[in-house]
Amino acid sequence: MSDIIACNLDKIRNRIRNACVEAGRAADATQLVAVSKFHPLESIEAALAAGQRLFGENRVQEAATKFPVLRSRYPDLLLHIIGGLQTNKALEACRIADVIETLDRPSLLTAIDKATQKTGRLPRLYVQINTGNEPQKFGTPREQADKFIEQALQTFGPAVKGLMCIPPENEEPHTHFQLLAQLAHRHGLKTLSMGMSADFETAIAHGATHVRVGSAIFGGRPTPPTKE
Repeated sequence: MSDIIACNLDKIRNRIRNACVEAGRAADATQLVAVSKFHPLESIEAALAAGQRLFGENRVQEAATKFPVLRSRYPDLLLHIIGGLQTNKALEACRIADVIETLDRPSLLTAIDKATQKTGRLPRLYVQINTGNEPQKFGTPREQADKFIEQALQTFGPAVKGLMCIPPENEEPHTHFQLLAQLAHRHGLKTLSMGMSADFETAIAHGATHVRVGSAIFGGRPTPPTKE
């Protein structure tokens, strides 16, 4: 398993570098977030052994069972929370995460603010935009995006680093990536987390600084555990 994951990582990293160069960007302009949700600790350790240090998890509770023990051996490990975040999980998210990518509503903004005051720790924050206005997805609706980004910046200042999106599966992703890039530029934000296994090269062409890749590294997802 470790050899397969290492090989997959090499392939993805090469594709990322090539996409950056083709887009006229520096070869290292885009970072890889290895999405390890539902995958066992052994798979994450295999990726760590292959040099990967940046990981994404959807569920705070699952991340809390994996990453604290790994940090003792890999102090340079970075954890992004990339799934929709419940307000009652904000405290634990602030304790364990380096980045929360899914700030998307005033109630969560308030919960993170309170959690920060309790823990004395504020992760870097990305605002998630629901670029397709899909009712089943997390993210601030497009028409409310500017107002909420401003609210987040007023509350957290420079801790708000950028934006994140997940385009609709049945639409061309480039229009959504373009929209996110325009929003970020309008608010002076430099970080764009966009693009997954099927479309990360398109995202890089539109300025993605982080791409989130899971199945192309770790294989198909195991059966998810019971919901939190």
